[in-house]
Amino acid sequence: MGNENFFSENKKAWVVAVDMGYGHQRTAHPLKDISLRGTVIHANHYSGIPKKDKDIWHRTRSLYEFVSRFRRIPFLGEKVFSILDNFQKILGYYPRRDLSKPSLKDKAIFHLIEKGWGKDLIEKLKKNPRPLITTFFTPAFMAEKLNYPDDIYCVICDADIARSWVNLDPRRSRIRYFVPNSWSKDRLLLYGIKRENIFFTGYPLPKENIGGDSMNILKHDLSYRILNLDPRGTYRKLYKPLIKGYMGELPSLPNHPLTIMFSIGGAGAQKEIGVQIANSLKDKIKKKQLRLIISVGIRTELRKYFEDNIKDLQLDGWVEILTGKNIDEYFRKFNQALRKTDILWTKPSELSFYAGLGIPIIIAPTLGSQEDFNKKWLLHTGAGISQENPEFTDEWLFDLLYAGDLAEMAVQGFVEIKSLGTYNIERIINKDYAFIKSMEAYNLKEASGVN
Repeated sequence: MGNENFFSENKKAWVVAVDMGYGHQRTAHPLKDISLRGTVIHANHYSGIPKKDKDIWHRTRSLYEFVSRFRRIPFLGEKVFSILDNFQKILGYYPRRDLSKPSLKDKAIFHLIEKGWGKDLIEKLKKNPRPLITTFFTPAFMAEKLNYPDDIYCVICDADIARSWVNLDPRRSRIRYFVPNSWSKDRLLLYGIKRENIFFTGYPLPKENIGGDSMNILKHDLSYRILNLDPRGTYRKLYKPLIKGYMGELPSLPNHPLTIMFSIGGAGAQKEIGVQIANSLKDKIKKKQLRLIISVGIRTELRKYFEDNIKDLQLDGWVEILTGKNIDEYFRKFNQALRKTDILWTKPSELSFYAGLGIPIIIAPTLGSQEDFNKKWLLHTGAGISQENPEFTDEWLFDLLYAGDLAEMAVQGFVEIKSLGTYNIERIINKDYAFIKSMEAYNLKEASGVN
């Protein structure tokens, strides 16, 4: 347990994602250690993908990105976005009821699969069958429909999910799910997925930010982060025994300046917020009281947007635009920057689970039904807070700091959110029977209602 190199070549899996925003790719990236040849296959643009398959994926991605950006147009944008979002809307949890009936959208996906969508990909994988792990539901459906000969796993990357994530006949499906929290687990049960096909692993966070079962890297980084998030010692004074129990004695001084990261999604929505933040904090940045990282992904037009819009602020290098030449480089740089990031400001995407690294989340406005539920979950765990007006960040953010509220959120995220998802998934793929039995025992306990 804890050894990150215990996989022989014949134990590795196919890891499949889709290039639609960063969420599904980011979820797959930490699983590269168990992927064959250390690579992640993109179902929508792998080498040799048939044109008809690529066209279907392209239409789906283009529509999502267009509507996400179009939403910024007053009134009309909201109307168009709400129409699209209605197709992926997550229904209210209460009253508890059978939600297994598929929608027209679900049936449309399977109609395309019946017509051959995805057959080329699955037939290629069949030539060297290994456990298949996908971070998007469609490749899992393709594999099940085409009788893929090994296990099929689907990683859930939101706090709650739409009906689209399960098969037309969920009670007969053999797809197994890795879930990040109890909400998504309970939702799958309402959709008709068998309890034994659900593994409550936690979200797959990057290993380089955790440090194995002992979480020595995570605890090290959090111990310094608390000093920056609680400059007046308000939280530390109240919760000293709790902090010591989890992390031991804290260091005497921070190892980095107070650092905020504002992260923009793959579609580039909400970029204006980043400029508002920089403008509001410019005096404190000039005085070297804090650093600002603006994470823009791999889009050169986004990098240029910020270079053009903050160049007149003369912020002396204390504002960094984080980008990468490709998605792997970007994720590596992002994860490295997180180690000395104190506050993550982002819309509540899959990054909501990064609160499990002990990083409080400032929640930007949501984009879509799944993000509404991610926000609700973050607020429920106490690991995040909704943003106030970005133009006055220099006021309300420091009120939170001086009160120790952000330090409390950091510790809440660390305590309440499962952070060993990557290692737990590896153990299941590696047939760690003791671990799998413990998961099965947990399922039985949940089924019996024993607390």
